[in-house]
Amino acid sequence: MAVIVIAGRKGGIGKSTIAGNLAGEFAAMGQTVAALDADPQHSLAAWAEQGEGILSQCVEKVARGTASALHAKVRAAQDKADTVLVDTPPGIQEITYQAMMVADLVLLPCGPSPLDLFPLKEAMGLALKARAERRSKKPRIRFVPSKVLKNTNLGRGLSSSLEELGKKVLPGIGQRIVLAEAVGSGLTVREFAPGSVAQEEFEELAKAVAKIARR
Repeated sequence: MAVIVIAGRKGGIGKSTIAGNLAGEFAAMGQTVAALDADPQHSLAAWAEQGEGILSQCVEKVARGTASALHAKVRAAQDKADTVLVDTPPGIQEITYQAMMVADLVLLPCGPSPLDLFPLKEAMGLALKARAERRSKKPRIRFVPSKVLKNTNLGRGLSSSLEELGKKVLPGIGQRIVLAEAVGSGLTVREFAPGSVAQEEFEELAKAVAKIARR
């Protein structure tokens, strides 16, 4: 019953896109999934409400409240799901930190711009602080290249830049219009465009995440 938190100090880096599409891939693996939308903007929940796919069945809003309330939501989700995904807000550090305090794994998406690296370091510092307070090896921390234009110098160099920060880098996700189209339909990319390059990228990412979670 892994708890996976998707976090970042910067908006627009694909956190909700990653959370929703990982939910779809884990469900396709035969897992039961709970996806908690802890961002007050509730973008993930709005996506789920657009259609009748897997997200409509597994996404739940988390009202902004105390740390104990958030932890209770996570524990309740663990009781019914094999994998719990938590989508966190970019600008509210306390919610993200409290989610990290119960996470097994923290995924930190990063876009290709050099300006994306500064808030990434802040998010990594927050995860390391949670690990220190817990006196544990958890949460494990992994980077996810996000919204990558792979035919550009910035896109090709992103993984190397992330590796220099000292944490492992998972398979990246490209900037693809089909991801936005899937959101508009209320579906994951697996449901909207199975076999597409975008779906294959998320499948590869989900397999890498699942391998870590099994440890």
